[in-house]
Amino acid sequence: MEIICIFARSKYAYIMKKSRLLLLFSIALIGLMSTSCVTSKKVRYLRDMPTYGVPLNERFEATIVPYDELRIYVLGDGKNEELVKPFNVLGTAGNNTANNRMGYLVDVNGNIEFPVLGELHVAGMTRLQLQDMITEQLKSNGYLSNPNVMVRFLNFKVFYLGTESGKVLNITEERCTFLEALAMAGGLDLYTRRDRIGVMREVNGKMVIHYMDPRSVEIFNDEFFLLQQNDIIFTEAGSRRFLKESYSNWQWIVSGITSVVSLYLLYKSIEKDIQNPTR
Repeated sequence: MEIICIFARSKYAYIMKKSRLLLLFSIALIGLMSTSCVTSKKVRYLRDMPTYGVPLNERFEATIVPYDELRIYVLGDGKNEELVKPFNVLGTAGNNTANNRMGYLVDVNGNIEFPVLGELHVAGMTRLQLQDMITEQLKSNGYLSNPNVMVRFLNFKVFYLGTESGKVLNITEERCTFLEALAMAGGLDLYTRRDRIGVMREVNGKMVIHYMDPRSVEIFNDEFFLLQQNDIIFTEAGSRRFLKESYSNWQWIVSGITSVVSLYLLYKSIEKDIQNPTR
């Protein structure tokens, strides 16, 4: 009887040893599946940026598009402020009323209705170009001899849709580039695809999607590098994110399978010993 017990214990120890090896192998397999080699070169911004710089095809200046809201101030030379009042019906630079927070909405045709001067076509202009145009019209029509015109964007927003959350980026400056928007959104994590970051924009009455890669200096001369008002940036998750999210589930599944296999091996061994007690 004692010999049988010793034999059973040794058999059980052998089976448990095999089970532990199977469990360790399963865990190592999961670890191998859930990790892959990600070097800094694969995710680094502007990885091909030369030390001598990159020539730019054009200056980065935002242009006015339909549905923009503009704040326009007209200031005089300080001698006769009554002359400038008709041009500032939405508020003056020193006024803190509700009107001062209103602006001129660019209609679908790219026009605004400006006091005294009437309808002005502003779409496609930069802020400075519009300032020069209004200044010139005020002078040429004899309304003001030395006007000072200031134009500001009121509703410059860019929308960011990440793989886990979204943000509305309120742009306080007169422009926003693709890289600046990514920085304002908090940057990209290691699991976001760099080669398919989309920028969606309305162009000639159609929604257009353009993909950019922040790892290359070619984006500097991309037509979508300078963002327009109401552009939408969206990202895609890479394959490593899905591996990471499914890792814990696979861990439990493999652990359960290993336990079942271990119990089955133990059962078959005991069953075999019972059928062949003299072996």
